[in-house]
Amino acid sequence: MLSTFLSHQWKDFWRSRNKAGSIVAQLVLGFFMLYFLVVAIAVGFGMPFMIEKFFPGRDVIQIFNGFILYYFLFDLAIRTQMQDLPTLSIVPYLHLKIKKGTLVNFLNIKSLFTFFNFLPLFIFIPFSIIKIGGTYGALTSLMYVVSILSLTIFNNYLVLYLKRKSINNILYFASIIGFVAIFAALDYYNIVSIRAFSNYIFMAVVKLPLLGLIFTAAAIVIFYINSIYLRSNLYTEELSTKDEKKVSTDYAFLNRFGKVGELAALELKLILRHKRSRGSVVMGFMFLFYGLFFYRMPLINNDQFGMMLFAAVFMTGITVITYGQFMFAWQSTHFDGLLINKIDIKNFIKAKFLLFTISCTIITLLAGFYGFMSYKLLLLHLAAYLYNIGFATVIVLYFATMNYKRLDITKSASFNWQGVGATQWILGFPLLLIPFVIYLPFSFLDKPYWGLAALGAFGLITLSMRNFWINLIVKRFEKQRYKIAEGFRE
Repeated sequence: MLSTFLSHQWKDFWRSRNKAGSIVAQLVLGFFMLYFLVVAIAVGFGMPFMIEKFFPGRDVIQIFNGFILYYFLFDLAIRTQMQDLPTLSIVPYLHLKIKKGTLVNFLNIKSLFTFFNFLPLFIFIPFSIIKIGGTYGALTSLMYVVSILSLTIFNNYLVLYLKRKSINNILYFASIIGFVAIFAALDYYNIVSIRAFSNYIFMAVVKLPLLGLIFTAAAIVIFYINSIYLRSNLYTEELSTKDEKKVSTDYAFLNRFGKVGELAALELKLILRHKRSRGSVVMGFMFLFYGLFFYRMPLINNDQFGMMLFAAVFMTGITVITYGQFMFAWQSTHFDGLLINKIDIKNFIKAKFLLFTISCTIITLLAGFYGFMSYKLLLLHLAAYLYNIGFATVIVLYFATMNYKRLDITKSASFNWQGVGATQWILGFPLLLIPFVIYLPFSFLDKPYWGLAALGAFGLITLSMRNFWINLIVKRFEKQRYKIAEGFRE
């Protein structure tokens, strides 16, 4: 039966109308995964030399032991954000004589084939075989490998279980983040040393190799807990929750905008109630720290804004980029209903502009903490902000009228390439290059502040023309709406 499910998914992929875009997306994703796996292999085989270089005079195996649990704690935090729930459309199978156990087994097996499960194998196993085996013997080396495999599987099913539980109660999801944050804080303030604890555990495995089976037992337990929950609540992520409570439909701050505010409120509820849209917004807040990688005091002191412009535009407009690129696709499941309802398309487009403006404003205000580094960054952010609300919102919505790919908003946003097509790739070029086209001529003339002023002025001019842009996009939308609807039905 498992082979039948795989066959059905394979046929579904190749018979999809958008298979060309899906193949390109998978090739791009596969390239990045291959790159990181090659890096992991290099780290795995070069780890003894790297440890000796960065920790001279220290015992290599003790440093390695201390790193193991530290890695898997970090892995747990990353998985909560980026590992997707394995899903299978069960509607065609519900009326058939197929046991729930068979569906559960398929999901459990499918979940193992994820990038996060392969990465630690390439990092840890070469060292375990070469160094641990050469020092302590084959049995200890084997138990190290078993321990690494067990910890990988444990993290895999623990995250899947807690993510499924969090569909009905967000506290389960928050518990992972809280757990990791507490241990990170304890380690940072030297109250509890995770590295020392990890080294203690694995030195115990060195002395009594069979202790490594404790990790295996933990992986088996969480596997069965996950399976039992799935049997009782199969595909709860795709069904309405049983204990859903009525929430207020009123956002007071949007009331002042009338019909546009009502439509914006509906869009806001869609964002907050579905995983993929909510994940896109959460990602925007996570990218608030993006500037820490780009903003350097030498660049700031020398007014080299061109080296920091990408980060400023990307950071202040991240919600426009991550959410806006699928703007009409978010309503793909009920798009036909929008077309036949008595909705003013102009108000519909205005509501999207309103949400973009609100989100960019919030992100820019939150990014104000960079002002503690230098007031110059606030000027950079202001210019980028005006560009985003003035021009970036226009180009994103215009390109959204060319996107005909359906989007499943119940799935996670991380490593999810569904709905991604050529439009999204083309969109990035004008969106991120135009600020440089405006700024760089002034930079070459050694007038960096004039360059920021020009970028901000461009944003203000396009913002003042918003009614013109709205009418343009409305005409484009009315021309394309039936093509969009046809694509969303696929």
